Amino acid sequence: MTDTPSTRPEIRVRIAPSPTGPLHIGTARTALFNFLFARHLGGTFVLRLEDTDVARSSLAYEKDILDGLHWLGLTWDEGPGVAGEAARGPYGPYRQMERLPRYAEATERLLAADAAYPCYCTPEELDAERKRLEAAKLPPRYSGRCARLTPGERAAFEAEGRTPAIRFRIGEGVVAFDDIVRGHVEIDVANIGGDFVIVRADGTPLYHFTVVVDDAAMRISHVIRGEDHLSNTPKHILLFRALGQPEPRFAHLPLILNPDRSKMSKRKSQTAIDDYIAQGFVREGLVNYLALLGWATGTEEEVLGLDELVARFELEAVHKGGAVFDRERLEWLNGQWIRRLSPDELVDRLRSFLVADAAAGRIDRIPSDDEIATLVPMVQERLPVLGAIGDLVGFLFVDRLVVDPAILVPKRWDAPTAREGLLAARTTIAAVPPVVFEADELEPPLRALAETRGWKVGDLFMTIRVAVTGRTATPPLFDTIVALGRERTLERLDAAVAALEAAP
Repeated sequence: MTDTPSTRPEIRVRIAPSPTGPLHIGTARTALFNFLFARHLGGTFVLRLEDTDVARSSLAYEKDILDGLHWLGLTWDEGPGVAGEAARGPYGPYRQMERLPRYAEATERLLAADAAYPCYCTPEELDAERKRLEAAKLPPRYSGRCARLTPGERAAFEAEGRTPAIRFRIGEGVVAFDDIVRGHVEIDVANIGGDFVIVRADGTPLYHFTVVVDDAAMRISHVIRGEDHLSNTPKHILLFRALGQPEPRFAHLPLILNPDRSKMSKRKSQTAIDDYIAQGFVREGLVNYLALLGWATGTEEEVLGLDELVARFELEAVHKGGAVFDRERLEWLNGQWIRRLSPDELVDRLRSFLVADAAAGRIDRIPSDDEIATLVPMVQERLPVLGAIGDLVGFLFVDRLVVDPAILVPKRWDAPTAREGLLAARTTIAAVPPVVFEADELEPPLRALAETRGWKVGDLFMTIRVAVTGRTATPPLFDTIVALGRERTLERLDAAVAALEAAP
């Protein structure tokens, strides 16, 4: 029988980042898939901060993560208080460091049931054990030396001043579950490293423990996370069972891979969402691309807004194989979304990038909104990212353009020919009256000039382009000249001729 809204179990999913670094592109993709799944089925999307790694966690990283998720448009239904606002939701608090009493209570329950035990092994003893296994070419595994201590043996260790960690008993057998993405999975508990620590000797609860306690308390129905957590799932299922809690459904998403199919990491790739924002990727383009990293619509359509993604998303359609991160495809999709922006919205989004260019000294002044608006027809079809605006038209806002004489000379020309071409072009452009200084008035006489002199049109246009912009690649030449203006164009042609004459 197909579930109807009235009979379907409540859908509750979560994203639980650790504020130990900036928002990672993999975390953003996982958050997006959780968001799409919840919104598609009318469920609840929960944000929980896993901040028990006190040494590495910071408020700056927390802010980066929350700001990044907001920027992407991934609003949560329940989560911690932010910027003075109260936490939202009935299962708070939503920061793990505020939930320590709950972990302590769960620990006592496991100890009372003998599902966990105190472990007095010192770091040195554990290291020696690990080295023995390495020497024997065996995988790491706790020996269980503290699993059956008598009360007297425990007392003796404590008399030595040893403070115990708490380990969870894994038992024996096979843990099986049906993963929504990967299908039926079976893992023998003999392969998960032996009884594992759930609370450090200093009292700090560890990830495998806290995530289960919290998922159970917050009634998470589906755990949607990266494939790298697949091997952790048996530990989590065993903990759910020991705590007497129902197990959620699991869905392990494919890893995001570098083009060489290695796991995406900050050593090889740009992984922080904030870096993509800084380069001028628009939220619509980045969300669209992340949604297609490991999932497909089943159609040829690729350019999809968030509402369309919500309507179409099916967790069962997520791929098993790794998702290769393709920067060129991302820029293509991003460009498609830039083309869809209204002129006013594009001006609004470009402004901060031109301000940044001015602050960095790449341009000499910040153009007005009206000036930016006049450039929209020239640049909108050519921007892969908003941050490319300076490369496209920054020359318009430079007071003194310095041009390398070497690039003023096309390959088929020599310096005297380039000088002659620029002088002739200057005369031709100067003959166009200011009142009709438009692209369609400039192009015909300059083409006629090239034909009359026997020059290749491309050579003449290239030397003019370099002279007035300092670059070999720009928006259409005649639109560029019009945007620059008649007087500044003539001044730059004069300066280029002077540079050629002064060159050795």
